[in-house]
Amino acid sequence: MSRASVLIVDDDADIRELLAETLACEGFEVSTAANGLQGLQVLRSLKVRPSVILLDLMMPVMDGYAFLEHHRLDPALASIPVAIVTAGHGVNRDRLRGAFEIVKKPFDVPRLLGLLRAVESGGVSSA
Repeated sequence: MSRASVLIVDDDADIRELLAETLACEGFEVSTAANGLQGLQVLRSLKVRPSVILLDLMMPVMDGYAFLEHHRLDPALASIPVAIVTAGHGVNRDRLRGAFEIVKKPFDVPRLLGLLRAVESGGVSSA
């Protein structure tokens, strides 16, 4: 059986590394990207699409909102569930179409793992 995979798109290197290490220890295959543009490039280069994308909103180069627009318009990517990970309080929910969950930083790791397990088992899909 193949492991569930996660793409982490976050400009904060410490958060990316901590999340990647935590999820890898929990059995997930993890890929990372430092901004939305890099996230799209990573997605398009992967042989196997991730089970879920963990996406920060506030990033340089391409923010999470722009990433979601590209994700939504690309038929090869649109079916991959996206969870927003953010410390921000001014989240524009109208621009989050396609995201199924908002996970606040700092992370509640058990809750995040439960969310990822639900995606892995097919219990969650993007709207």
